[in-house]
Amino acid sequence: MPQMFGFDAFSPKEIAEKVETVGVAKARLPLLSMAMLGVLAGAFIGLGALYFVLVASDATLGFAATRVLGGVAFSLGLVLVVVAGAELFTGNNLLAMAWADGKISTVELLKNWAVVGVTNFVGAAGLAVLVFLSGHAEMNHGLIAQRYLEIAAAKCAMPFWTAFFKGVLCNVLVCMAVWMALAGRSVVDKVVAIVFPISAFVAAGFEHSIANMYLIPLGMLLKASGVVAANVEAITWLGFLGNLVPVILGNLVGGSVLVALVYHMIYRRARPSR
Repeated sequence: MPQMFGFDAFSPKEIAEKVETVGVAKARLPLLSMAMLGVLAGAFIGLGALYFVLVASDATLGFAATRVLGGVAFSLGLVLVVVAGAELFTGNNLLAMAWADGKISTVELLKNWAVVGVTNFVGAAGLAVLVFLSGHAEMNHGLIAQRYLEIAAAKCAMPFWTAFFKGVLCNVLVCMAVWMALAGRSVVDKVVAIVFPISAFVAAGFEHSIANMYLIPLGMLLKASGVVAANVEAITWLGFLGNLVPVILGNLVGGSVLVALVYHMIYRRARPSR
């Protein structure tokens, strides 16, 4: 019987198969390649965060316009990761699907997350140093620097469980963006699939661990340089750690459990044996 309608994209079931195949390849990348791609992803997400702060520093925009336009700008980070190629910890939480199907071992899964997470930090924090040295934060009469400090202070002062649940919700949307990008056959397909979920999580104020690895270190550098803002005393290494721990845990639950394992149960667990 001919299809009544259709579109040129992979079906959800086909996406699930692709996620498993890609997950195996990611888990078995050579260590040097995995690490270098992790550094790139951290820097790419940092560039998206930089773009967001540029929009957020414009006081002439209303609340909703700032959040939505800033979220669209932040989407640059995941577009670069998916289209240019890089290894992102939050997106790689989807490897849990290949693990649940027995395609990769627990050691391979944890190794990928650990290597990629650490090298994402290197890339994101390294970009923060370069941006600080470039004087970028002095733009808009120093309002960009002020915005970085406000953002970093708010993140460092965030209660544990607030940060955790914001991390959960963030990575549900990030992993759905990656999932839908795998449905696309062209760069335009992938970009369109990415922009809406990513701009939604940013607009809603959810927490992305790798973005925070750029935003908070840059806030710390600006604080050390003498830039003054409200609540700047909250920006400390302890505050940074107090944000990262719950956000990373939340990102893991959101991406691995609420996306990867849910789709595994739907499309892979009950498939007929061959």
